[in-house]
Amino acid sequence: MGGQAGLDLGTGIWPYVFLLGIGFLATEPWRYLGVFLARRVDIESEILKWVRAVSTALVAGLVARMLLFPAGALAEVPLLLRLSAFAIGALGFFLFRQTMIIGVALGAGAIFLGQYIQ
Repeated sequence: MGGQAGLDLGTGIWPYVFLLGIGFLATEPWRYLGVFLARRVDIESEILKWVRAVSTALVAGLVARMLLFPAGALAEVPLLLRLSAFAIGALGFFLFRQTMIIGVALGAGAIFLGQYIQ
């Protein structure tokens, strides 16, 4: 039996390198195009106000769905705890100069602590 010539791309790190390369090639050109095109966009235009409103409504709808009709492991968390964690996260967000990471960390911490105490 002779040895294989070249690299075996099915083992080791090569599948991950391949996926990262494909992911980079699929997204990066669009990012650069967005940056190039966004230079001429007026951020106070009516269309961007509409886009901002729609995206905010979508996020609010998804958060409400996660709170009221959760799936997976979150479905095991009682409703009162989910609502309390949301309130704690929102309060932290506004108290700490609208810092998203603080709001998320406080809300997640409240759920973890509440589940641990239960």
